[in-house]
Amino acid sequence: MGFLLSIYVGVVAIVMVALVARGDPLVPMLCVFGDSVVDVGNNNHLNTLIKSNFPPYGRDFVTRTPTGRFCNGKLATDFTAEYLGFDSYPPAYLSQDAKGKNLSIGANFASAGSGFYDRTAQFYNLYGVGVRRIGVTTLPPTGCLPAAITLFGGGSNQCIGRLNQDAVAFNNKLSNTALYLKNRFPGLKVVVFDIYQPLLDLITKPTDQGFFESRKACCGTGTIETSMLCNARSVGTCSNATQYVFWDGFHPSEAANKVIAQALLQQGFDLIS
Repeated sequence: MGFLLSIYVGVVAIVMVALVARGDPLVPMLCVFGDSVVDVGNNNHLNTLIKSNFPPYGRDFVTRTPTGRFCNGKLATDFTAEYLGFDSYPPAYLSQDAKGKNLSIGANFASAGSGFYDRTAQFYNLYGVGVRRIGVTTLPPTGCLPAAITLFGGGSNQCIGRLNQDAVAFNNKLSNTALYLKNRFPGLKVVVFDIYQPLLDLITKPTDQGFFESRKACCGTGTIETSMLCNARSVGTCSNATQYVFWDGFHPSEAANKVIAQALLQQGFDLIS
């Protein structure tokens, strides 16, 4: 059994993959824990204002309807499920779809705004029930989020260096922690996935991968809108999100999520082998 811990914008997302048998798909189960970066609709069923179950969210998803994903389309975890060979995505645990055979491929427990809780990442308990393969993703360049540039950039339209430096410092500590866990627990396999550099490359050299805009988001003014502020009445929303690295002020577009997932896949062969 193994899991992927993805920390994004100071919050935690865990993807747990049960590696108990070989077959097609590459792993039999995928479970996701985290916040809005990987929420596929759990917040639709919670009493919270932090939702995305309305247009223009989901406009480019396979169903062309909002699902609760904070994106115009697929999340990085959706692409990951596809790359692993699944023909559907783990359902939101609080949805009506999370029952019976639908749970045989796993479930998504992510909730937007959930933040960090110790119980989200209890390595000791997971190891005790058989977890042996762990993949941990780094923090992204948080100073390059459109909302961060708007709030702290002073009109410069440039990434906030101190926020990126904080992310790098955290990532170094994360690597040390991963090494500590690997040395402490017999048979534990730990892989640290880097999403900092792939996303930074998209932001600083967007045209290299076919993107046009990396400082502003697609939704609304592209400066800070997210959740309720990104809605069908938002003025200025772009018509083609594939040219944008960010969908809203905090979250990548489907096109960027695909690039991120491909980077994770290339780094993850050791984890699933």
